Amino acid sequence: MTNFNFQVTPGGPPKFEPSVAVNLLIPGIMCSVAVDFTTGVPLIGLYRSLDGGFSWANTLLPLPPGYTGAEAPVVAYGFPNIFIVTAHVFPGEESGTCVVYRSFDNGATFSPPDIVAPGYGTYINNDETNCYIDTSQSSPYLGNMYVTYNHQFNVENGGNSTAFLNRSLDNGATWQQPVLLSSEADRVERPDISVDLVGKVDVAYVTTSPSTNFVVRSSVDGGATFALGVVVSTVVPVPSPLPVVGWDFRVLTFANISTDRSVGPFTNTAYAVWQDYRLGYSDVFMSKRAPGTNSWSTPVSITGAPANTQNFFPAVDVDPLTGVVNVIYYSNQINGFDLDAYVARSINGGATFTNTRITNASFNPNASSPTPVPLIGDYIDIASVPPGGYIGVWMDTTPGTFTIFAGYSDVVIP
Repeated sequence: MTNFNFQVTPGGPPKFEPSVAVNLLIPGIMCSVAVDFTTGVPLIGLYRSLDGGFSWANTLLPLPPGYTGAEAPVVAYGFPNIFIVTAHVFPGEESGTCVVYRSFDNGATFSPPDIVAPGYGTYINNDETNCYIDTSQSSPYLGNMYVTYNHQFNVENGGNSTAFLNRSLDNGATWQQPVLLSSEADRVERPDISVDLVGKVDVAYVTTSPSTNFVVRSSVDGGATFALGVVVSTVVPVPSPLPVVGWDFRVLTFANISTDRSVGPFTNTAYAVWQDYRLGYSDVFMSKRAPGTNSWSTPVSITGAPANTQNFFPAVDVDPLTGVVNVIYYSNQINGFDLDAYVARSINGGATFTNTRITNASFNPNASSPTPVPLIGDYIDIASVPPGGYIGVWMDTTPGTFTIFAGYSDVVIP
């Protein structure tokens, strides 16, 4: 059964930057998060489904004392009934702090936020958070929690940003000394995390200055230490905003990575996905790494989209039982202005992809605004629903305001 366009959140005040995670033991249980302006200030909305995405219960996660807003949320699942949520919380434009909320009852309740990486005035702002829990079937580090963030320093006087990782070995009760992953001479964007079948950790990030590259660093000891970075590919950054008349929203280029944890012909193959302007328009490219190597393949487009369309905000997840590669992204290929969500899927280790439009109706990224909006969020997300399905989440304006929608499929690709 394929069921698209379930409305996750009510209409009204804006919601954007959705993330989603699935209980691998009971795939009907899903948690999604997004920036939610229901109260008039940005908070983290938590949306929970017990029926595979058909219906969702909505709540808001609290701020730590002294903070006035939150953004950049991501949710991750861990065995048997754990969900964690990371977010960037702040008292203003600076002092951004990375926090984690934890649930041990399948998302029914969450702990108060625990501070993982505090910010300090104009000196340190920890933004663009991400998280992952090791659920790999043969990993000696099963249950390790990993949090990454964009560590912005000297924000007000020409500073820079580096990629950091924190890990927890005790279900998030404590977080160990952070690991600096990138050079202080490079400016980076939001890191992403993946773990292979035996617990090898990959952290990917895009450097934006002095050069633009997709970089991966790997750890074989559960995130304690990392090998030197490997450049997957140079990246031609997309313009921000993209060159479409009537668009004014920013488009940041983030790294996305996922690894095949299934038992099959492509076990431990890693897939790096990003948006790129090398063709003269924004398209989604993929490079892959064979197991046991540090060599990444020549990047290829995976969308099959018409030339000069804009395809952006990709996210990737590999099904841990079947090895199906799932990539969600936005595209304006229907009429050149309105947006749709598409999913690219591969059953042959990324050799070929089938692309499917999963929105029932195209939507105006500006919603009902008479002038172009400057922000629609910076990402959308997808999670595999084993065996062979997926749940995708995106920001949609079909109800007239920024609203979170989901598309669910349990169709197993033959």
